[in-house]
Amino acid sequence: MESRMKIGILSAGGDCPGINAAIRGVGKTALLNYGMDVIGFNNGFEGLIENDYRTFDDNSLSGLLTLGGTVLGTSRVKPFKPKNTEQDIPNIILDNYKKLGLDAIVCIGGNGTQRTASQLSDYGLNVVGIPKTIDNDVWGTDVTFGFDTAVGIATEAIDRLHTTASSHRRVMVIEVMGHTAGWLALHAGIASGGDVILIPEIEYDIEAVCERLVERSGHGKQCSIVVVAEGLPHPHPNKRSAGAYITRKIKKMTDLELREANLGYILRGGAPSAADRILATRYGTMAARLISEGQFGVMVSTQNGQQTHVALSDVAGKLRLVTPDNKLLLEGRMLGVCFGKKPE
Repeated sequence: MESRMKIGILSAGGDCPGINAAIRGVGKTALLNYGMDVIGFNNGFEGLIENDYRTFDDNSLSGLLTLGGTVLGTSRVKPFKPKNTEQDIPNIILDNYKKLGLDAIVCIGGNGTQRTASQLSDYGLNVVGIPKTIDNDVWGTDVTFGFDTAVGIATEAIDRLHTTASSHRRVMVIEVMGHTAGWLALHAGIASGGDVILIPEIEYDIEAVCERLVERSGHGKQCSIVVVAEGLPHPHPNKRSAGAYITRKIKKMTDLELREANLGYILRGGAPSAADRILATRYGTMAARLISEGQFGVMVSTQNGQQTHVALSDVAGKLRLVTPDNKLLLEGRMLGVCFGKKPE
C-alpha cells in the first residue's frame, strides 16, 4: 500500500477575512478526498521554525467557514532575512519539514508570504501558495480573498459617514488601507459615491482637489466625500497619516469645514463575506488537488474568471497595481470623480 501523504498549513502576514475558510478548504479536501494527514503550524513561519503545530481532523476543521481571523495565528517572521539566514533558520525549517515527514506545505498569505514561499521552494520544500490580502495587490491573480469583505465594510462605513457629512455640510476625508495599491480605495470610493478618490498609483495635485471641492460647494452640494488610500505619497509620512495630511492641506487652502476618519484595522476584522468564503474555499480545495497531483512551487489564482495557478517564482517580488487603463478608474472619471488631477 502507498503511504499517506502528509501536508502542513500555515497563515502568515496580516490577518484577513477568509483565512479560516481557506484552512478548512485545504484541510477537508486533503482529509476527506485524498486521504492525507494534515497539520497546521501556529503563528506563521514562526511555527515552522519552532516546530509548533497541531493536528487537524474533520471535527477540528468544522465551524471555520464563517470565522474571521485565523485559528492558526499569524506573524510577520521572515525566515530569509539576513539576520535569520545568519542563524541558519532556513536549514532549521528544512530539518523540521523532513523530520515531520511532510510532503508539502500550503502557505496562505500576501506578497511577503508568497515571496517566502518561493524561497522555501527554491530551498527544497514542496510548497503551494494561496493569496490573501484585503489590498488585492498580489501579482498573478485577479482577486485575493479578503478584498470583497473589506470593500463591503469600507463602503458601509463611508455610507454612514456620508449622512453625517450631509447633515453638517462638511467635507469628510476618509482613509482606508492600501500601502502601495489603491484597489480598496478605488472600489469602496466608487461604491459609496466618493467625490474625490486618491490612490498611490496616480499622482495628485492638491490644488486640483481643493478646486473640485470648492466648486461642488459653490454649486450647492451640501457635502463631499474624499477617499484616501493610506499609502498615498505625502511629505511627512512618519509624522501624520495620508488622510490627516490631506485634511490639513484642504483646511489650509479653503474655507470648507472638514472632518477626518481613519477606518484602519476595522477593515481586516470580522466574518468574511459570502464571496470571500467561496473564493477561499475554492483556493483551498485547489491547493489540495495540486498537491495530490505533485504540482509544487505554484500559487493558486484566478485569471479571467477561471481558477488556475502560477509559478511562485513569477509572483515573488511583484505587485498588482491599479493601471491608468483600469476600467473602473475610467468609468469613475466619466461619472465626474476627481482622482487628484484637473480634467484634461
